[in-house]
Amino acid sequence: MLFPDYKETKRVYHIASITDLEGILNKGIAFDDKATYETKYYAFHNLINQHRNETIPAWVDRSKAIFASMNYRSRPKFHSHTVVLSVAIKPERCWVANENKANQLYEPFIMSRAEPFKAAQHYLKDRGSKLLEKYWRTSLSFEENLLQRRDLKRGYDAEVLIFHPIPPEDIEILYIVSDHRRLKPHEWKEIFCRQPYNMV
Repeated sequence: MLFPDYKETKRVYHIASITDLEGILNKGIAFDDKATYETKYYAFHNLINQHRNETIPAWVDRSKAIFASMNYRSRPKFHSHTVVLSVAIKPERCWVANENKANQLYEPFIMSRAEPFKAAQHYLKDRGSKLLEKYWRTSLSFEENLLQRRDLKRGYDAEVLIFHPIPPEDIEILYIVSDHRRLKPHEWKEIFCRQPYNMV
C-alpha cells in the first residue's frame, strides 16, 4: 500500500483539484463546496440513495458526503493538477462502501441524457439497480470496517463517506500531482518557488 495503515496514522486520503486548494487551506472541506457539485454529482448521488435498504442509517446520505480513500495501491495513477490530502476524521460519522459498484454506473448515467445513448437507461434500471443494491448491502460503518477490514479484501475498492466538515487544521498536503509526477510539497517548491528564479 502507498501509506501506512489507518490504525497507525488515523488518517484517510482525499483527492482535490489544485483549483480548490486555496479554499481548502483557508476554510477546510465541506461536501458541497466544489463548483461542480450541483452540475456533476448531485443527481448521481440521489440515484444511488434511492437504493438504500432499511439497515442503512438515515444520516448516511451520499449527497451529503465528502469522499476519501482508506489507502491506495503502491503505484496509484492520480490525475494531473490534483493534490493528495491526508485528513483526520470522526470515525463514528463515517461509512465505508465498495465504490466499484457505484462508479461503473456514472458513465451510463451521464451518457443516457444524450439522445443517441438514451437506451442506457435500461441498463441503469436493470443491471444498475442490482449493482446499487449490492453497493449498499456490502457497505458498513467505518468502525465496523476496522473490525472486518473489508477494505483489504480483493475486489473491494473501499470509499470512505465522511459526514462532517473537515477543518483546515485536520488537513495535510502529502503530494501535488504535476503532469503525472507525484511531488511532495517541498519538492514542488524546489522546482517552482526558488528565489530568485533565473529567467532563460
